[in-house]
Amino acid sequence: MIFLYYFLAGISHIIFAIPLFLLSFFKVKYKNSLKARFFLYKNFHQALADVHFHACSLGEVKSIKELALRFDSRISVITQTGFDEAKSFCNKVNFLAFETFIPFWLKSCKVLVIFEAEYWLMLVFIAKLRGARVLLINARISDKSYKNYKNFSFFYRLIFSYIDEVFSQSLQDKERLLELGAKKVEVYQNIKAALEPKINKNYTKLKQKLIIFASTHQGEEELLLKFLKLKDDEKLIIAPRHPQRFKEVENLLLSLHLNFDKFSAFTEASLEENFKAPILLLDSLGELVNFYAISDVVVLGGSFLEGIGGHNPIEVASFNNVLISGIYIHNQKSLFNEVENVNFCENLEELDEKIHSLNQKAKISKKTDLEPIIKVIQESVNARESL
Repeated sequence: MIFLYYFLAGISHIIFAIPLFLLSFFKVKYKNSLKARFFLYKNFHQALADVHFHACSLGEVKSIKELALRFDSRISVITQTGFDEAKSFCNKVNFLAFETFIPFWLKSCKVLVIFEAEYWLMLVFIAKLRGARVLLINARISDKSYKNYKNFSFFYRLIFSYIDEVFSQSLQDKERLLELGAKKVEVYQNIKAALEPKINKNYTKLKQKLIIFASTHQGEEELLLKFLKLKDDEKLIIAPRHPQRFKEVENLLLSLHLNFDKFSAFTEASLEENFKAPILLLDSLGELVNFYAISDVVVLGGSFLEGIGGHNPIEVASFNNVLISGIYIHNQKSLFNEVENVNFCENLEELDEKIHSLNQKAKISKKTDLEPIIKVIQESVNARESL
């Protein structure tokens, strides 16, 4: 089965090589990642480390930061935003090479830790073949994905046969994982709930009420703006989820003839002196958490259109804000269960009223302790050292 899979992966690599190479020039977000993953551009070398953490993108990489800092770690990622975040706290970072390269590219480690749903067969197989203990943490199977997992259960059973231990987000996730062949599954809270957001700049709170449309996706900005009536004593920040959409949202605001500032144009003056317009386009990464710290109401995107599945509410709830979310949160259910006083908006015609009338602050129900997972990783490292 492994050899057949590897052969098929090789065929697909050959077929899609040229289209992927061309795509890397047309899409900014793929400029480096596709070349690195499918052509090993600036990605030949992988450093040795005791623990190899693999996560997909920005949110997942943030979640493993505390774990990675406890060990001699290296990190592999899929996306550019994940790569940039990992580089901010770890020196050993790579884009995950495509599976045809894994047998030759992957360096040995004592423990491979996979985050959430990064099921790469060659990654777990080669790591296991080279003596690593393989752990899957924060494992989940969403309602939307469950049917697809069941249709390919034979494939996932093969993957899970090489995974030694699993920490799932919920009892339902555990039952689904066991059904698909996972072994030694322990129910654990969503690790993202342990994330302690820290600001990197201190902004003085504005005199006006500050509303944030946070982590918005294509179509959400226009939808939310349609139902918001911004008052004279209010300011609005729009923070698109992906940096490649900054220009797109800028053009949207221009087309709607809205008066706005761009964060990228700010000078060294104070926030109040820079933020003159009613609306601010937050066209910079790493700043959203700083504005959470001085905001009053956060409307969390990724949840007002079907298909995205919501975003992590923990960061918002850490800063004593009113939190409003859409109802499409199927990828973040376990995290929303950790937050009290979330205001769900099913009917967008009620959005303006909720923004202006709600005052109950969101808060985290219970802090997640990472020590049990740290202990398992450390025991796995120690076990490999004794071999």
